[in-house]
Amino acid sequence: MGKVVLVTGVARQLGGRFVRRIQRDPEVDRVIGVDAVPPAHHLGGADFLQADIRQPAIARVLAEHSVDTVVHLDVTGTPLGGGGRGSVKEANVIGTMQLLGACQKSPAVKRLVVKSSTNVYGSAPRDPAVFTETTPPKSLPSGGFAKDTVEVEGYVRGFARRRPDVAVCVLRFANILGPAADSPLAEYFSLPVLPTVLGYDPRLQFVHEDDVIEVLRIASHDPARGTLNSGTFNVAGDGVLLLSQCSRRLGRPTVPVFLPAVTWVGSALRTLGATDFSPEQIRLLTHGRVVSTTQMRETLGYRPKYTTAETFAEFVRGRGPGLLPPEALAGAVDRIASLPFLGGGHPPTHSAS
Repeated sequence: MGKVVLVTGVARQLGGRFVRRIQRDPEVDRVIGVDAVPPAHHLGGADFLQADIRQPAIARVLAEHSVDTVVHLDVTGTPLGGGGRGSVKEANVIGTMQLLGACQKSPAVKRLVVKSSTNVYGSAPRDPAVFTETTPPKSLPSGGFAKDTVEVEGYVRGFARRRPDVAVCVLRFANILGPAADSPLAEYFSLPVLPTVLGYDPRLQFVHEDDVIEVLRIASHDPARGTLNSGTFNVAGDGVLLLSQCSRRLGRPTVPVFLPAVTWVGSALRTLGATDFSPEQIRLLTHGRVVSTTQMRETLGYRPKYTTAETFAEFVRGRGPGLLPPEALAGAVDRIASLPFLGGGHPPTHSAS
């Protein structure tokens, strides 16, 4: 009998791509895709079950189909269709709790793969030059998707203690980019004008969608001899890019803003429906983040096909016009330019000398 793999979050492009890829593996007998909404893309020969993992019914799905491998991709920073930050957090945290509870009850489950993020390390002024999987963050993320990933990983560690017979693999992906990327950072880079923090030029890492799919595939299989496909792994392309290099390669101008005003700018952009400018996103665009991928190479045995620079180049080629229509762009730029920090508003008065 081959593997029976259940994949969450298949209504998103990344989940759909992984489902289509994993079902071609000879070790896999059946793939079951789960999401709260039907996917707009095809899932190949996989079975689709419309189910909300926040509900207890997910336990029945695992039991009825004798699922032995669970790949949890429904941990994300952006809503699918309607919904705001509250619905995203519920799906990430409550959904993970419910799914892990179902896995704990199922004796058939032998492997769990969880999509996480290097956001768990946060971004702070005194961060180490490079984070390893065991480096504690200088300050834990206080909100947004980054906080969700910290909570999700905490629940996964608890599950691993309760079910030591299950091989658990947590993949901390750097910022995922590619032609179909739908992350907050991809939305930010799609803006026609990029707000940046004055005086800062952070180092950034990216991982290509193709490499994400391949790492997930490797992690979902029984390990090859001499390797161990369990544990926590950073996943990123080689090298780094400065934010200034990214803006030049995109051909988009930047609007440097003093740090105290960045939160206001983020609120203005959210009002326009442009992007998620959470405090954690602002910290990333201020201090950056770089992680070591030694464990990915030595333990998982995977070397990414794309470097950080090549990943960004693919993203640039796949982007169309920015997210803001011309009239909204003009309004956003005018509002940013009018900030007192940028010399806007009423001109300062000077006393006669």
